[in-house]
Amino acid sequence: MIILFGLAGSGKGTQGRALAEIFGWRWLSVGEVIRQTGEYRELTDSGKLIPDEDVINLMNRQIEKAEDEGFEVILDGYPRSATQAKYIVENMIDKINGAAMLDVPREELLKRLELRGRDDDKERASIERRFKAFEENIPPIVKMFEEAGVQVVHVDGVGKVGEVTDRLVDAVKRLDPEAIEQNEDVNGGEIERSYGE
Repeated sequence: MIILFGLAGSGKGTQGRALAEIFGWRWLSVGEVIRQTGEYRELTDSGKLIPDEDVINLMNRQIEKAEDEGFEVILDGYPRSATQAKYIVENMIDKINGAAMLDVPREELLKRLELRGRDDDKERASIERRFKAFEENIPPIVKMFEEAGVQVVHVDGVGKVGEVTDRLVDAVKRLDPEAIEQNEDVNGGEIERSYGE
């Protein structure tokens, strides 16, 4: 299991899907999982957070389903709170091969979010709130994982999508060598996508 971290607009979703396609993994985005359930639309539409316990239960079900079907998992946007991270460290640490942080400067992130044009990307104040939440929550989570023995690598997230995918593939090679052995013909540069999607 690999965890992807990154600010809004860093390309976590695009790259998570790319890695899942390359390695035959299951990409599990907490945002997608929540949207698919439909239970929490009222909360998310009002900008409120879903309780940690609910998020943990939702993701547990999806992780177990993927594992039962024989898939390795790449987590996108989970964990996003100290409570969620603590649960993973206490209950799933042996399943985590490592984590990758996509590093992208704020100026580039703002350009990408403007191109993406999603409702939650239109207001600068909304974007800044998301940035602030990430900067407050994620560093302590990363520290928690590192103290538990999880290797966290930083990956340059600037450049063409395929170039970033290639860097992530190299990172995965360090974090989970078996994944590369299972697919020796990996070439992320062939994946053509846009961060505006």
